[in-house]
Amino acid sequence: MKSSPPCATLADPSDITALARSVLATADPVAKSDRAREVAAIWRSGTCALPARAGRPPDPPARPARPVLVAPGDVPRRRLNSPDGRIALLHAVAHIEFNAIDLAFDMVARYATDAALCDATRNAFVSDWVGVGDDEARHFRLVTTRLAELDAAYGDFPAHNGLWDAAMATRDSLAARLAVAPLVLEARGLDVTPGMIDRLTSAGDAESAACLRIIYAEEIGHVAAGARWFRHVAERAGEDPVTLFQTLVRQQFPGGLKPPFNAAARLQADLTPDFYESLA
Repeated sequence: MKSSPPCATLADPSDITALARSVLATADPVAKSDRAREVAAIWRSGTCALPARAGRPPDPPARPARPVLVAPGDVPRRRLNSPDGRIALLHAVAHIEFNAIDLAFDMVARYATDAALCDATRNAFVSDWVGVGDDEARHFRLVTTRLAELDAAYGDFPAHNGLWDAAMATRDSLAARLAVAPLVLEARGLDVTPGMIDRLTSAGDAESAACLRIIYAEEIGHVAAGARWFRHVAERAGEDPVTLFQTLVRQQFPGGLKPPFNAAARLQADLTPDFYESLA
């Protein structure tokens, strides 16, 4: 992969929300993933803190010129039994991971000082989502490295903006963001990824399957973070978590959720069937 241009300037390296906004303000994919990992290291070093009030993150975050964004139905579908199909699948995964970097750091920039959180838990909230963003950046580089081995690159195929559109529909509510992003969209990844791993393995692409196995194992922890913070926000608001989740999901996904569900992986993430089964 080509060397990346410089990252966006750090407005205030002592303010974790400013650092998170610098990730969102970086358009180049390699530079964004580098900045995400840099910000995670700074936060873990203890040299920055959480301000009393955060500035507003950019809507939308900075984006590269490629991939071209199209409607979800216009993204080409390819069979995994062909090399082009496997490359297209990896490109789609890279696009998800690229967006997931922004979702994690938007969580920090937008909600770390939100009234929905108890003051005593804010640093733990930041640590969880900075950690998720660090993982997503590592996943992005893992998949793009595999693409390069297949003589392809992120940006070679069109992609859609559905993940970020769903995030923006929930930007005014931390509870809604948690319900939709980690507990519906990322949880859906737990449902479908084992099948993709099996198909890649059957096609003889053990290297690509290995990339997805790493991502799958770590995404369970990301869904778990979503479940943990959703329960915190619901209980702080005096709401039953299951009832609130179902209300929010019905608002955003009136057609319901798509089964089958990977109940075992969801349970590992503490996303119990009472949350989602009646929404199918």
